[in-house]
Order: sequence, then C-alpha cells, then structure tokens
Amino acid sequence: MKILFSPSETKSALKTHGVLEEKSLVFPYSYEKRHIVLKHYQSLLDTKNIEKLQILFGIKDEEKILLYATRNIFNASTCKAILRYSGIAYDHLDFASLDQNAQTYLENHTMIFSNLFGPLLAGDLIPEYKLQQGESLDGFKTESFYKEHFSDAIDAWIGNESVLDLRAGFYEKFYTLKRPYVTMKFLKNGKVVSHFAKAYRGEVLRQIAIHQPHDEKELGEIHFKGLHIHEIITQKLKREYVFAIID
Repeated sequence: MKILFSPSETKSALKTHGVLEEKSLVFPYSYEKRHIVLKHYQSLLDTKNIEKLQILFGIKDEEKILLYATRNIFNASTCKAILRYSGIAYDHLDFASLDQNAQTYLENHTMIFSNLFGPLLAGDLIPEYKLQQGESLDGFKTESFYKEHFSDAIDAWIGNESVLDLRAGFYEKFYTLKRPYVTMKFLKNGKVVSHFAKAYRGEVLRQIAIHQPHDEKELGEIHFKGLHIHEIITQKLKREYVFAIID
C-alpha cells in the first residue's frame, strides 16, 4: 500500500546527512525541475526583503526572518523528511520509536507533499526550511508546477498498489489520483474535526507502519485506538472511511 501524506509547518533542526543532491530525493531524473523552484526560493531569501519574507514565512518577527534569510538551502545539512517535519501528526506518529522494519516501510511507502520540494518519500533527505502553507514564491505557485511536472512519475511510483490518501485538502492540489483510493475523515460529536485530524492521521500512519497492509481489506482489519467506523462513503474513485472519535 502507498500512503500520501502532508508536511508540517514546524520543522526540526536535525542534521544527520550532507547537503542536498540529486540522489537525496525521489525521481532524481527530475531534479532539474525541483532546482528551478529551489533557486526561486533562495533568490527570495537573498533579497532580505522583510515585507516579502514576512508573507513567505508567515511570521512577523524581523529577527527570526533575517535568521532564516541568511541560510542557503543548497549548503545546509539534511535529514530524512519524516524526521524533518515535527508538527502534531509527526508527534503522534513518533517515527523514532518504531522498529527498523516499520521505519523502512514508511520511508519507502509514504509520499509527503512539500510546498517547497514537491513529492518526497519519507526517507528522502531535505534541509530545514521555512515556507508558509499555500504561499507562492512571489507569485510562482509551486503546487501547480509540481502537479504539471511530477504527476506521471507519481503515477508510476504508485503503480497498481492500493492507496491511502491522508493528505490535508490543500495538498491535493499537488497531485490528483487517477485510480481508486481510500481516504479518512474524523468526527467528534458528529462534527468534522480539522486541527485534531492531524493527530489522528499521525496515529493512523503509525499503525500502518506496524501492520503494513497490502490492500483495503487488510487496512480494514486494523484497530485504530480511539476510533470507530461511523460509515464508509463511496464516491467515484474515492472510498472515504468516516471515523467517530471515541472519548
């Protein structure tokens, strides 16, 4: 099974590997396309334009902005994407506590859609960076660029495997699935949750790593703690598992 996942706004400062290279990322034959985006991003940092960078980073603190702006993304040390992201979903995943088999599974079967780097395998090596979700690079929309240039490669990566799409809505703009897939929604007292959905996506991904289902049938046999299947909705290619959160 292949899993599609979102990044997080917060990043760790972990440094375990060398600088970014073609072989650091999935689809190395398309690195030149990514390089276009990264150069555009770096050029914005190099301007040290506070107003533009406040928008780019989504923060107001000028001192922090200048700190980020002095970094060069091409010269920075890297770590695995699954360890770089450190938001709520990743806290609940707790990747470091998984055994080696489960970690390797996630590194090869989970694709994370980054605003800056585009489609990444969880085991890909990326530097620390700052970019607000949904923000363009001075008008350059990365989601449209990556969708145009990487969709065929993602199709090939998925192949004939089952797909679980755990992305937040915005990241669906980077890639549209063309085959049947499963997704999940979480309800609390009958209402859809958004903020806490991140935590449950992390918990689900953790159980996926442990049980390593091959298809929807095996996925349905996993017991997700604190969740109860409320209904399953089928709409065109999508089968949506709607979970009720149990107190």
